Amino acid sequence: MKFESFLKSIVKIENLPLPAETSQFKMSPPFREDLINLQTEKIKSARKSAVMALFYPNAEGETYIVLILRKTYKGVHSAQVGFPGGKLEANETNLQAALRETEEEIGVKQDTIIVLKELTQMYIPPSNFYVKPFIGIVEKTPKFTKQETEVEDILEVKLTDFLNDKRVTKKTVSLANGLKASVPAYNLNSHLVWGATAMMLSEVKDLLKATFK
Repeated sequence: MKFESFLKSIVKIENLPLPAETSQFKMSPPFREDLINLQTEKIKSARKSAVMALFYPNAEGETYIVLILRKTYKGVHSAQVGFPGGKLEANETNLQAALRETEEEIGVKQDTIIVLKELTQMYIPPSNFYVKPFIGIVEKTPKFTKQETEVEDILEVKLTDFLNDKRVTKKTVSLANGLKASVPAYNLNSHLVWGATAMMLSEVKDLLKATFK
């Protein structure tokens, strides 16, 4: 989809109701509810973070969304695909954190990002975070610069690929108890995107499809 056409449709998003959990649960792992029930007490002290679903035109004027592949490290989200974003600093709002982290992780200047809508907050049991996602755009082709300490790769995903229902698949993941489970996932740029990121992407996808009607 050409970015000019995308911009004409995306303005409708401001007045659309959030599909919230109805969308998120389409891509929810089957064990998510059990994980949340096990962390009832921890949820009370959950940390806060924010992420940005950022759309932009590539050099040919086609619409893309940017994701990141995180570095391999000793942590629950090691080597996973996610949105640019991170935890809130002291006295920082969700939006401020999403903008700051986007600039830090992929090099897109905060003052070039137009934030269109905040999405449904989500709790992530493995890391005990509440995450607030936002949808934003930049109107010119960005020059991405990855944060070497945290970002392994920047993934530029074509909008039409993201919206294609044939990109929805399954992934087998290993659980902490040694068992394996099949979870819904997106196959994007040869990476399987699952878990919280897939759930947030599902809400983004449903909102976008509603604007294109």
